Amino acid sequence: MDKRYSLRQVAFRVGVEPSYLSKIERGFPVTLSEVKVRILAEDLGENPDLLLALSGKVSADVQEIIRGRPELFTDLIRQIKNMPENDLLKLVQDLRAGKWYVADEEWMQNQGGQYGENR
Repeated sequence: MDKRYSLRQVAFRVGVEPSYLSKIERGFPVTLSEVKVRILAEDLGENPDLLLALSGKVSADVQEIIRGRPELFTDLIRQIKNMPENDLLKLVQDLRAGKWYVADEEWMQNQGGQYGENR
């Protein structure tokens, strides 16, 4: 057993009572702040967005983005709800690579680019 990951050691590093982590382990609802969830995720080597989602939360930066364009993002989320996993993964990879999909191909051509890429 790795002593770095004992309940008490993790609780100490995260700055919470061991009873909080014990409740989480046993599936009881516990409210941790976003900061504490992020610290816990870092300590465990996990994705903070995943742990936030599992606790029913969305990070403050994502909330801010959504608040900036609420109708667009809620529609986007509803549209991709049933998208096949591979298609969604491809979409995310393209966006990370800077490939923006322009609805008006003629406009994109006039900008000197090709449809499906961002310059």
